[in-house]
Amino acid sequence: MKKVKLAILDMNKSIPNQGLRCIRDIATEFEDRLDWKVFDVRSKHEIPDLSYDIFISSGGPGNPHEAGSWTESYFNLIDSAWQLNQIKGGNKKHIFFICYSFQMACEHFQLGSITKRKRTSFGIYPVHKTAAGLTDPILNGLDNPYYAVDSRDWQLVQPRLKVFEEHGASILSLEKIRTHVEYERAIMAVRFSDEFVGTQFHPEADPIGMKSHFSKKENRDKVISNFDENKYEDMMLHLSDPDKIKLTHSVILPSFISKALASLNKEEYINN
Repeated sequence: MKKVKLAILDMNKSIPNQGLRCIRDIATEFEDRLDWKVFDVRSKHEIPDLSYDIFISSGGPGNPHEAGSWTESYFNLIDSAWQLNQIKGGNKKHIFFICYSFQMACEHFQLGSITKRKRTSFGIYPVHKTAAGLTDPILNGLDNPYYAVDSRDWQLVQPRLKVFEEHGASILSLEKIRTHVEYERAIMAVRFSDEFVGTQFHPEADPIGMKSHFSKKENRDKVISNFDENKYEDMMLHLSDPDKIKLTHSVILPSFISKALASLNKEEYINN
């Protein structure tokens, strides 16, 4: 059987991170069915063509409102994939947007307001499914709430429900419930269409890499100085829980890839 081509869009701007390694590791789990390649979008302006059928657009640093010299080419790819998907018959283009890419996509499709948070959201938090999220295949197998790695200064709020309806989009998950503050809960996951989906958190994060990263003194000290020691200890404890980050890591992106492969190969989709 001919392998399907997967493009990993590296949006990290050459800043070292764990996320890209995690995405590579997940792609490697499907190596018998996928040929995959990493494209450095923001630093080297590398953009894949539409010979690729599956795309995972990573998280990254920065303000999602600021355009770069790569932005036009990036959105041309997104728009071309979207337009191809409107044609009946033929293979569809499947895209998963993570964190920074998710914010960029939501802004591009005008699904709501991307605003600066009062304070950085950083750590491992519960994420609540909406009614749509309860039946969405990428969240099947996760509890409600489920847990995810969150690291962002921006957020999607104030959804434009008319635009959601026009696109056939749906909100899959919301931020943790915070009764002690009056701020609106951020939208944490969106299905843009049958083929486009994304999360404002990091579904690729794995506990081994996260534990290794935050066990280093400089990273430990950074978390404690920005938050406090209790926050650090709580985060490390969650990383050891198999029902939290490990489960989210094993469900969301693998389910997205499996569903895309099933669609492209006209096979029966089996959600892991």
